[in-house]
Amino acid sequence: MSDGLPARRASMALLEAVLERDRTLEEAIAESVSMRDLEPRDRGFARLTVLTVLRHMGQIDSLISGYMERPPVGRAQRALNILRIGIVHLLFLKTPAHAAVDAAVTLAKLERLDSMAGLINAVLRRATRDGADLLAVQDAERLNTPGWLWQDWIAQYGEETTRAIARGHWIEPATDLTVKTDIDHWVDVLGAQKLTQTSLRLADSADVTQLPGFAEGAWWVQDVAATLPARLLGDVAGVHVLDLCAAPGGKTAQLIAAGATVTAVDRSKPRLNRLSENLTRLGMTAEIVTADAVQYRPTEPVAAILLDAPCSATGTLRRHPEIAQRRGPADIAKLAALQKRLITAATEMLAPGGCLVVATCSLQQAEGPALYRHALSVPGLIADPIRPEEVPEIPEAATQDGWMRSHPGLWADKGGMDGFFAMRFRKQV
Repeated sequence: MSDGLPARRASMALLEAVLERDRTLEEAIAESVSMRDLEPRDRGFARLTVLTVLRHMGQIDSLISGYMERPPVGRAQRALNILRIGIVHLLFLKTPAHAAVDAAVTLAKLERLDSMAGLINAVLRRATRDGADLLAVQDAERLNTPGWLWQDWIAQYGEETTRAIARGHWIEPATDLTVKTDIDHWVDVLGAQKLTQTSLRLADSADVTQLPGFAEGAWWVQDVAATLPARLLGDVAGVHVLDLCAAPGGKTAQLIAAGATVTAVDRSKPRLNRLSENLTRLGMTAEIVTADAVQYRPTEPVAAILLDAPCSATGTLRRHPEIAQRRGPADIAKLAALQKRLITAATEMLAPGGCLVVATCSLQQAEGPALYRHALSVPGLIADPIRPEEVPEIPEAATQDGWMRSHPGLWADKGGMDGFFAMRFRKQV
């Protein structure tokens, strides 16, 4: 590894792209020339730095504010990101104190913030002395969860579960794979943990493209919680299934592996290209349609539809912590309105007696229980409650209300899971 300064500069640029230019972290990394120029280990260090800042930003900012009489203004506000990076290295990633402080001061000078170098030095030296003790007495779950999320979750789940969800967001998520066949074989070959009859969890992070089974298309990357909605359609062997908002195709692959004939619909051509590439690697085929699912209609009604609706993705915060900074209540309202239009459209595509499963990777009330209540008012839809025995590995995900809910607080001893909401309906005959 180098002296770390190129990685720190890359971290600074990524944070500014996410927090000031509203880029996702994946977009920021893909667009970053400085990240491409780093050695792999430095690239990983920069990425981990930014993820840790975003996961613990409430704690970090509370700590920084306690060390400063007033926050910097104007161009000097950039010093906050240098301090955030410095605090992460000192207190979360356990970089030696002298190295973390010196690197932060040097970074300030490289970024033409010489006037802030003294303040950065003073704040980080104070953090070296008492920062760990102050972190220990913080309400970390509350500080790291923006108020709009905390209030929504408390109202739905209660405080105990909300705190479990918040803690789940601090953990680097493991990589889960869905296998076509012979789960026990791949558990042995990959040294993995078996989660369900089709899902396994890798013990360590890895470049999945280099793992056994990737080139031959034996499996694909998919969080275990993301596999649940497609399973709720039941036995789909020989059934024509519409997969609405299908890209990037994990659930499409599930349905094909289960024997369905799938029409995958999505409005994004680039994302459908990725879906097509994934299916090609897996040796699978589907009819792929570029269309807005609100407007699309099949030539005739179908017996089964999976609608994985666009949503806030707050259920994936442990993978994409920037969502907490990039989303807000207004976004939730817009997305919930779109989800309602998609449910109406899906109902029109469904044959009498057919099955509709609607899923969102959201933890929000408006994109979950409130959406269920809306669906009950859609003419022709009848609720088909989800039973615990349908998800035997996670029976607590099936609620008494008849829908399914997973969240990062579940399976804490195994590394958690993403948050999903799913509900099922039948079309009135």
